[in-house]
Amino acid sequence: MCGIAGYLRLNPTETIAKNMVDALIHRGPDDSGIWCDKQAGIALAHQRLAIVDLSPEGHQPMSSSDGRYVIAFNGEVYNHAQLRTELKGIQWRGHSDTEVILAAISTWGLESALAKFIGMFAIALWDKKEQLLHLIRDRMGEKPLYYGWVNNAFVFGSELKALKQFPHFENPINRDALALYLRHNYIPTPFSIYQDIYKLPAGCRLSLSLDNAQQVPENYSAQAPFNFKGLKLEQWWSLGDVVTSGQNNVIEDKNHAFKLLETQLRESIHLQSQADVPLGAFLSGGIDSSLIAALMQAESNTAINTFTIGFNEPRYNEAEYALAISKHLGTHHNEFYINAKQCLEVIEKLPNLYDEPFADASQIPTYLVCSEAKKHLTVALSGDAGDELFCGYNRYFWVRRIWQKISWLPRPTRLLFSKIIYALPFHYWDYLYHFLESILPTKFHLSLVGEKLHKIAEILASANNMESIFYNLISEWKNPNDIVLNTHEPITLLNYKHPPLLENIEDKMMYWDTMGYLSDDILVKVDRAAMGTSLETRTPFLDHRVVELAWKMPLSFKYDQGIGKYPLRQILYQYVPQKLLERPKQGFSIPLADWLRNDLRDWAEALLDETRLDQEGFFNPKPIRQKWQEHLSGQRNWEHSLWSILMFQAWLENNK
Repeated sequence: MCGIAGYLRLNPTETIAKNMVDALIHRGPDDSGIWCDKQAGIALAHQRLAIVDLSPEGHQPMSSSDGRYVIAFNGEVYNHAQLRTELKGIQWRGHSDTEVILAAISTWGLESALAKFIGMFAIALWDKKEQLLHLIRDRMGEKPLYYGWVNNAFVFGSELKALKQFPHFENPINRDALALYLRHNYIPTPFSIYQDIYKLPAGCRLSLSLDNAQQVPENYSAQAPFNFKGLKLEQWWSLGDVVTSGQNNVIEDKNHAFKLLETQLRESIHLQSQADVPLGAFLSGGIDSSLIAALMQAESNTAINTFTIGFNEPRYNEAEYALAISKHLGTHHNEFYINAKQCLEVIEKLPNLYDEPFADASQIPTYLVCSEAKKHLTVALSGDAGDELFCGYNRYFWVRRIWQKISWLPRPTRLLFSKIIYALPFHYWDYLYHFLESILPTKFHLSLVGEKLHKIAEILASANNMESIFYNLISEWKNPNDIVLNTHEPITLLNYKHPPLLENIEDKMMYWDTMGYLSDDILVKVDRAAMGTSLETRTPFLDHRVVELAWKMPLSFKYDQGIGKYPLRQILYQYVPQKLLERPKQGFSIPLADWLRNDLRDWAEALLDETRLDQEGFFNPKPIRQKWQEHLSGQRNWEHSLWSILMFQAWLENNK
């Protein structure tokens, strides 16, 4: 795991490249390097976290043995040892995967080599013969890669902080991206918070030369593959193609499918457990992390290291479940409990850690568990992506149920019911329900009735089909154009790039979440939190062979009798008793709502000050202040909506 940076411009200097990559030292504190060709107009820089081949032979930027290519590479190619045996006649200098990548490209060509790589990576590759720069991102978007134009130069790097070190960085804030951020709590690919700076989409390659890197192309759009005056963006791997292929090659035998999945997961974990440094796994006690830990332990002759974070508040704490599973598996378990003070201390680090506004509040405990794990190891395996691939989120079950209950109503009637519900403030509904509660059966006793009724009213007003219900559920601020001043919310994956032909809404939601929420929220959250502590994380579920196998399974295999992630459960029950795992899905959350009313109130009030919001000129203060007052009064829980505003405000303050 490392950090890369560089740029294309006439007469590049090592000094600028060094300043850029120095900003990424947290991603790789073990070594750094600069390579510059002034005549060609290219500078590459690398910051190294040594995982494979700790010797100087793994130093980057690295040149191929034939002298044609120079690479700066972030990530891991897990099957490099196997590829090394396939590459004949190579005089190897060391045993790093970087050297194998270069040899594979020189021998087989770039496209063929990429198809053989199993791993996570962001690559900057300079082709001396063709005078071309290739920027390449792994299939699932595990490793970040930003690119764009600053001061008439083409720049790129693992994080925005590297690009901001380029001289005279003055790119304005992208208000349209800010509107997307308020809807999703993250900024979707290909956008970034800055104008003319983009995220390279997963499974894509961008190619260009000095001739077409000097300025932003007119009418440039980074939302789809294109070829614009020598600036070429294309997909070398597509999840859409995988989904289509899977639908045409369905595995019909459930037991056979589950056996294939277990075999593939074990192979993936075996590959990802190869390192020249200490290695372990995160263990929350949930299905996904427990399965990874169980298979990892089954592959090991000694007790593996597992790590769990705990909370003193029982409703947020899963540490006791993780401990029980660890004892059963026989892992060397490490757990530590965090308090509000530790979490609050992390908040001031978030604007610099995440580089652009990011509002998934689980970023706080994620950073803390990575920080603790780093004290003991350098690589940790995680259970991320199990939900998106195997139908694990509650919304996958809710959307169809909601639509079945309301679809029979004509749309005018749904709108009428919505208006009737909205006619009474939520606290009035709570008041009315209070009188009914005593005569209702216990199973109908509910909390926050008014808030839930208003959410139902929201869905009634917007629901035209199941897709629109899903869009409502994943939208934090439903009307970001009314909150962000002078903006127009751009087209994104959900309304631009329709999923492949899928019959079930559940399959569509899994596809959308894999392309969006997983790539731009979950993976970003973990990458920045882990890299902020110089810890590498690996994700066995994102081995592309596991992804391809998951899409060959029909929905009935993944979601059985009201239970999601059915294949993962059936495999896990062979290693861990079912009684240790069966409980409601809890998630990785913190008591944010209470903190905003207490410990964080003064901090939040200063950032949400109406005069301040008005002077800064990004937001309409009125709806924000209204939600803040409703939250403080306890009438509503607006923790996530407010957190998105607060994280932008904190980021803005840090970047003035």
